[in-house]
Amino acid sequence: MSSLRPWLESFTWEIVTTLNRGLCEAKKALHKPTSDGHADTKTLWDSNHLNVMTLDDAVDLCRRCHRMAPFCFYNGNTFAAIMALVVKKMNLPADQAFIIRSLAGHIVSGVATDEEVKAFKAFSDSLA
Repeated sequence: MSSLRPWLESFTWEIVTTLNRGLCEAKKALHKPTSDGHADTKTLWDSNHLNVMTLDDAVDLCRRCHRMAPFCFYNGNTFAAIMALVVKKMNLPADQAFIIRSLAGHIVSGVATDEEVKAFKAFSDSLA
């Protein structure tokens, strides 16, 4: 498996928005774009999600988009869900997929320890 791939190519902004809407509906939360972050995040996403990048770079793009808060609620969950779907497509053994999905989710949501970030980067680099 190559480390450089268009990992996020199938996730158009429409899909990102649909994921957020679903998460909000499940929790009966308001699904609405924010006035401060939505347009800039959409521009960043649209400019980058089709790019060939490392898995580590894909996680970083999701982390950056989460921090820009394009939606009123569940930004971290939305972009962590995208990375979970990316990991699912990798067809890793179940135990490894669980770990990589967990690491990616922690990084996207901004709660990863330095050790977790290093472990994920090492996994990403190992795909070369």
